[in-house]
This record gives sequence, structure tokens and C-alpha cells, in this order.
Amino acid sequence: MSARFAFDSPCKNVSICLPSQRRRAEQHTTFELQGFSKMNKNDLISAVANASGLSKSDASSAVEGVFDTITSALSGGDEVRLVGFGTFSVAKRKASTGRNPRTGEPMTIKASNQPKFKAGKGLKDAVN
Repeated sequence: MSARFAFDSPCKNVSICLPSQRRRAEQHTTFELQGFSKMNKNDLISAVANASGLSKSDASSAVEGVFDTITSALSGGDEVRLVGFGTFSVAKRKASTGRNPRTGEPMTIKASNQPKFKAGKGLKDAVN
């Protein structure tokens, strides 16, 4: 994967900048959707804004809306299926017995629900 960045900043690598340098670098950056070694939420918002032509505040609202919708669907026990991208679902974990690493005493681990993501064919093909 290759990344294309255009900076008017002393910081040439956004991922290792000081926070003040990073903000300045992001203001003068041209992002491609691929090529990030690590992408955080702000990078995603910037990439969505650049790809869609939306303002950063509108892109932020859109990204937050997607996250909130997926979260509320999963918390309600539903599944979110995005054809070609993947499926978000909830896996139920049974209660189990574990051991305290310090003392070695047995302890019970409560049953819980865990969010799960299974990549779809389109995403798998794009990555490979």
C-alpha cells in the first residue's frame, strides 16, 4: 500500500508528529482513502470529508451517526449487515471459571455479550 501526503508543515509523518504539529499537518494534507498504517477517528473523518466533498463538521456528524446507529442496533440485540463490507453482530459468552493470576484461586467469570465483526467478501478481496 502506498500513501500520498502533501504537507506544508515541518512534520512529514503525521503518525509521529507532536499534537500541535499534527494539527497543522492535517490542515494542509491531501488524504487518499488507502495507505494509512494506522487510522484514528479524526483521520477517518478527514478522509470521509475529502472523499465526499463534505465539510469536516458534516463528515464528523455522518461518522458519529454511523457509529451510534451500529452501537444502538447491537445493544438492542440486532445484527448490522453491510453487503460487501461485513456484518456486525453480538456473540454471547457463557459464564466460565478462571484462575486469579496472582493467587491461583479459581474465580467465576460472568456471562457477557461481545461485539463481533465478520468481514464480507468485498472487504476481504480489497485487502488481499
